[in-house]
Amino acid sequence: MVRNRFIIPFSILGLALIISTFIFSGTWRKIKSENQTITVTGSAKKVIVSDLGILRGTLSVEAGTALEAYRALQAQKPILLDYLKSKGFSGDKVNVQTITSYPNYSFNQQGQNIGIRSFSSSQMIDVSSSDVQLIKAMSIEISSLVERGVSFQVNQPEYYYTKLGDIKIEIQAEAAKDAMIRGQRIAEATGRELGALKSARMGVLQITPENSNLTSDYGVNDVSSIRKEIVAVVNANFEID
Repeated sequence: MVRNRFIIPFSILGLALIISTFIFSGTWRKIKSENQTITVTGSAKKVIVSDLGILRGTLSVEAGTALEAYRALQAQKPILLDYLKSKGFSGDKVNVQTITSYPNYSFNQQGQNIGIRSFSSSQMIDVSSSDVQLIKAMSIEISSLVERGVSFQVNQPEYYYTKLGDIKIEIQAEAAKDAMIRGQRIAEATGRELGALKSARMGVLQITPENSNLTSDYGVNDVSSIRKEIVAVVNANFEID
């Protein structure tokens, strides 16, 4: 009789253990499923055309004295300004900066300063225009003023897109959408469904010459080309259902 009293309790205990095992197993699978996530990278690219061009350069002369250098600079400046005026730039459309004058020293073979060799005077001048093709053409032909006695060292023209703030929002949204599509395709390929977005991080924008593969961890902001590509990247983390 003692023996029979223990048969029922142990049977109940065994059944309870089996049921609890199933419950725990199902709960564990649910928790595991809910904790699964996927991280994908989305990107978007758009071609933009610069709508502002800037041409900078330095008018410079060298002479035996500071006065001679200054006078030579003043003699060359009207020729340069007349050229700019013929292209539609005059008055406040021309940014003329302060004249800089400095001595040039001579040194012997031992590197010792042996006195002033000459004096230089220089003045930076720049113009800007929404006609970027005009800026490009001027950057090529303005050096020909040397034939008229003008020493103007022109810099590489700079080209900008002034509506960049608007395009940034648009292209980052497109990159986020691309990340979602990529995540959906990966989820479908594994028989799952893409869940809610858990987090997203925007990468730095890359603004490069068209058809270029330049990239930088800090971002690229090209000003050397009229036609550019802006690329946005988004890293997104989604739940998997």
